[in-house]
Amino acid sequence: MKIYRHLSEIPASFGPSIATIGNFDGVHRGHRSVISEVVERAHSLGIHSIAITFDPHPARVLRPQAQQPLITPLPQKLELLATTGIDALLVLPFTGEFSRMTARTFATEVLQQALHVTELHEGENFRLGYQAEAGVDSLDLLGHELGFSLRVYTSHILRGQVVSSSRIRQLIAQGDVSNARVLLGRPFAITTTPASGRGYGTRYTVPTINMAAYPELLPANGVYITSLTIGAGPSQETFDAVTNVGNRPTFGADSFAVESHLLNFHPIELTEQTPLTLTFLQRLRAEMRFPTPEALREQIGKDVMKARRYFTLCRVVASKPRNSGAQQTLLVP
Repeated sequence: MKIYRHLSEIPASFGPSIATIGNFDGVHRGHRSVISEVVERAHSLGIHSIAITFDPHPARVLRPQAQQPLITPLPQKLELLATTGIDALLVLPFTGEFSRMTARTFATEVLQQALHVTELHEGENFRLGYQAEAGVDSLDLLGHELGFSLRVYTSHILRGQVVSSSRIRQLIAQGDVSNARVLLGRPFAITTTPASGRGYGTRYTVPTINMAAYPELLPANGVYITSLTIGAGPSQETFDAVTNVGNRPTFGADSFAVESHLLNFHPIELTEQTPLTLTFLQRLRAEMRFPTPEALREQIGKDVMKARRYFTLCRVVASKPRNSGAQQTLLVP
């Protein structure tokens, strides 16, 4: 996937192309459904497929006080979009000035003149331009004038739920990582590093790892079955884990942390710069205050037993013939 970060980077010879525009936060099943159609259509015509997105997320410029956390920060979003088969991605800088661009100007300068778009594929609720002035009907009229057609998609419905970034964000914020997983098409995960000042050296021998402060979306406080991938590339290792997200109220003063206990741990090479990918598989329970540290340890033992049963079941399912791909998607980490 070729990535362009400004209109000036697009070759004059680019196009014709088929395009889709969106924030693509989460790169969920709805996004992938539209993008797959864009890719298939472009390939059938022998032309380019391209997705257009923005950085930062427009909400951070238009509503900075809202502080909306992202499902997928830009680096992770780019990685996920690269797996869709799209030929190119245009990441446009979203500024206050850019936000005042009209739909006509965007359609003319970006779609017609820079990308030579012949087809634009969008969801039925898509809006473009200053103060979201243009919906799909207005875009359809602009397309007839500027030489591109518009294909409109109805909302993607799965298990009675609309697949949308806002709905997925809501589910994760509630701790419902299982339902979020269904709509995303994969488990929710975050990428970070170990917390600083925790004594992480080149050889780490303790099976508990604290994550560095993470500014984007996290599940509601509680305990989760997770997997933790340490490192990147061929040397990376993935461990079964139980993760606590919260303030650890049993020990008094609030001290928020994302802390993972590795179940199949062995000593590893680990520094404060080592990349960590924490994948949330299932919520075990809400955050609780225990009367004593001993009561807490007893509950942790119960949490670990449930997690071990979960991973055992997943591996049993994974080892069976693939008679039900949908079931395996939901069970296998």
